[in-house]
Amino acid sequence: MDLQDQLKNLFPEHVPSDKEPSKLEKTDIWMQETPIICKYEKRKGKPITILEGYTGADSDFKKLAKELKTKLSVGGSFKDDKIIIQGDYRDQIMEILEAKGFTTKRVGG
Repeated sequence: MDLQDQLKNLFPEHVPSDKEPSKLEKTDIWMQETPIICKYEKRKGKPITILEGYTGADSDFKKLAKELKTKLSVGGSFKDDKIIIQGDYRDQIMEILEAKGFTTKRVGG
């Protein structure tokens, strides 16, 4: 007897819905229409990834910066309305942002 059968025995009136849960994560960050620009640069010979173009509040962008740095386990900073991440993590950052519902645009390299 699997879990579905056990649930049917416990709740015989329940009809399971066919809808799949949304894959987008719920966030308290303001979503925008224009894409966030994801750039790659080298400064002093070291690669960095720069995110810019967010039009929401600075506090929301700072939360996003902290979350990205934590998920990627890298260093970085938030300066002049830009998130600077140490290393070339454009692909992973774009996947994380698109999973949250943002649109992104890859620039450079």
